[in-house]
Order: sequence, then C-alpha cells, then structure tokens
Amino acid sequence: MDLSSISKRSRLIVCHLISLTWKCLALVTMVLFLRPVLLHLFSGCGVIEWNNQDLILSHSLLLSSNDEGVRREKFLEVPQIVWGLNNQKIAFARACLTARMLNRTLLMPSLSASLFYKEIDQLQPISFDKVFQFDKFNSLCNGFVRLGRYLDLKNQTGIYDLQKGSGRKWTVEKDMEQLKQSSRGHVDEHEVIRIVGKNPFLWHDHWPVKEYARVFESLVFVDEILKEADKVVSKIRHIGRKLRSKTVTVQSDLNADTEDSSKAAAPFIAVHMRVEIDWMIHCKKLEQRSGINQICSSKQEIMQRVGNIVSSESPTVVYLAVADSLLNDSSILRGWMKGLLPFEKKKLRVDGIYKRHPYLIQSAIDYMVCSMADIFVGNSYSTFSSLVVLERTLKMTRMGIRNSCGIDVRWPSYAYNIPGESNDPQKWMTNMSDSSLQAISYGSNAISC
Repeated sequence: MDLSSISKRSRLIVCHLISLTWKCLALVTMVLFLRPVLLHLFSGCGVIEWNNQDLILSHSLLLSSNDEGVRREKFLEVPQIVWGLNNQKIAFARACLTARMLNRTLLMPSLSASLFYKEIDQLQPISFDKVFQFDKFNSLCNGFVRLGRYLDLKNQTGIYDLQKGSGRKWTVEKDMEQLKQSSRGHVDEHEVIRIVGKNPFLWHDHWPVKEYARVFESLVFVDEILKEADKVVSKIRHIGRKLRSKTVTVQSDLNADTEDSSKAAAPFIAVHMRVEIDWMIHCKKLEQRSGINQICSSKQEIMQRVGNIVSSESPTVVYLAVADSLLNDSSILRGWMKGLLPFEKKKLRVDGIYKRHPYLIQSAIDYMVCSMADIFVGNSYSTFSSLVVLERTLKMTRMGIRNSCGIDVRWPSYAYNIPGESNDPQKWMTNMSDSSLQAISYGSNAISC
C-alpha cells in the first residue's frame, strides 16, 4: 500500500470521527433541550422515570418556586386563637392543615395569653413567636405546611373574606366542599383568604392524627419556656435524690464503683389532677349526656390508682399539675400511699417561676414538666392530658415501640379515670392510625389498651 492510499484512508477515518463527534454533541444538545419539555408534559403523572430509573423526579420537586408545593405568594389568615394551651395547639394545627389543603402559607396567627371563654374583648393576645420558635417550625415542617409573616404580603390582589359555616345544618361534607371551592377559581386568585367566624378549634376535622402529629412535633417552645420547665424538673429530681439518699443501705459503700447516692437516678410521676369544681360540673354533665361513667374521678380514686402503679420500696416524688385555685387546698397532698411524696408548685417552691408569666406560659411549663416525667397519669377526657400522651407516644414510636399494653416501656402513660385490672389506671397510648383528632379534641375512653 503506497503513501497516498494511507493518507487518503487516514483522512476518511478523521472525517468519520469528526462526524461521529458532531452527532454525539447534537444528541446531547437535543436531550438537554427536550428534557424540560418532557418533564413539563408528563409532570401530571406524579413520577417520571428517566434513563432506566437513574433519575426519578416527583411532581412536587418540579414546583421549585413553591417551596416544595407550599405557595409563598398566597396566604390564609385565621381568627385569633383562644382558650387553653392545648385547645390553641389543636386550633393552630387545624388552621395549618386548612392552609395546606388550600396550598397556602398560613399567616402567623395571634394566640391568647389569658384564659377567657366568653369575654372575647378581654383576651390578652400574644404573638405565636413569643410562645413557639417560628423558624424552627418552618424548618421542621418544610414542604408540609408553612408559616408566613404579615410583612410578606404584597397587597396586590386583595383579601377574600370566607365565612366559616356554623350551626347544625353545617356538616363535615359542606365544610369540605367549601374548602375545595376556595382552592380554585376566583377565590384562589386573591392573595389572602381571610377566614372569619369561629375559633379554629371548633372547625370541622378532616385530617388524620398523623397529620396533626406532624404539626405538633414541629411546635417547639421558645428557649425561655424550656429553661423555666428545666428549672422545675431539676427541683423535682433534686428533692427525689435527697429523699432516696436517706434510704440508701450500707451495701452501697461495699462497692467502690457504686455511684454516689446524691447523684442516683430520681424518677418522678406527674399527675394532671382534674378535680376543680368547674371541671367536676362539666364532667358530670358529660357523663349524663354520653352515658359513660368513666370521665370524672375523685381525689381518693386518683390517689389510689396512682399508688397501684409503682411499688413503695423507694420514695417517689409525685408532681401534681393542678390549677392555681387548688394550691391552697392542702387536702390534695394528704392520703397518698406510703412511698409516694406529692408536691405541687407551692410546696415545691417554684410557684414564683409560674407567677412571672401569663396563663398560657404557665400551662406551657406544666406541659413540658408532664412530658418529661418518667410516668405520666392524666384524664383521657382532658385535652391537656391527651396531647401530653400524644407527645410521649411519639417518643416511644421513635424508639420502635408501637404498643405498650402489658409490657414495661420508657415514657409510660396512664388514664386514672379508666380503671384496669386490680383497679390500676389503664395504660394509655395515642392511636396514631385514627382518621381524625376527635378522640383527642373531646376525649375518649378508647385509649388503645
């Protein structure tokens, strides 16, 4: 083969390679150009498979301008949230889930620091971010629900006032239909949908317990409240250690590795003791209407049933989360079984911590103390008790515990108003598969065990 033939052949190979290179570049360019078009065309399918499942994009990820589906430019405004701490938490969660359904950001609502059931004009408002951590909430709830501030409003398309239905003729179905209609059409064009009418706690419930739990888990109290609760718990455990150190036997000195008695563990029981006069009137009426006789409990019944939970071998502090009206009632401190040592705020000498704060913050401190207790005992018809148990159930769930019936678990809870075997209080876990929050909002004697 002569040199001219070799040269000619080389030129052909080079030309072929250049042609192949251009074809590859053209193909890559075409893919890059067509990819967003294909994604847009098939985004309604929810999930797109690309390159043999190497790339899977969900529909929500395509909504890059919407913070994973939660629109930042559309808002929901709700009335001031009122009543007790845990009624307000439920009302807030219900407002969040309403905003989620409408695919809107919830404008940070006003809570109520004082407790007035009827005198709305006397309610002392308090900003949400004075009780709960705003940024922490949005971080933990990212992509699920979102809180916004009034400063975020651009006031471009005005406000639409949506009257929440009320009365016996207003059904769950009508409420749901109203929400569906508000999520589209001319109503959805408005920047703000402002719901006027009743407190969100009284709105119809459309969402399962798990969705409420997602909101509750993201509600973290501000540092000031957490520090105040830590002070109370530290005082309880300090007293517990002192009491237990007096019963330590000489055997502790025989083991050089034994921890000093002053540093020994000091578990405590928290009891949400509902025996106030207004509660007893309410629960008696509730028993009559419902035909259930497991709602009210006397002081004697509570004391006896709590005493049946633990042995009296080691002294155990019992913290009584009670209304301030009972702090001067010394009878709640008498009659407990041997080994159970009851303390309330005044006897514990932490009442000064509570007095520095309005009602809502006081309740928040007590809520945290009950949540951190080694054993919690409450009333299954109390919203406060129910949400404490829900939080403790979530703690156990994260540890892999799905059912506490008949076994010893960390963070156990009991309902003193429902007697179990041998007149023990019934063990209590939240049913996380419930289709609504009805059992927690208004109480139930179905407590999973």
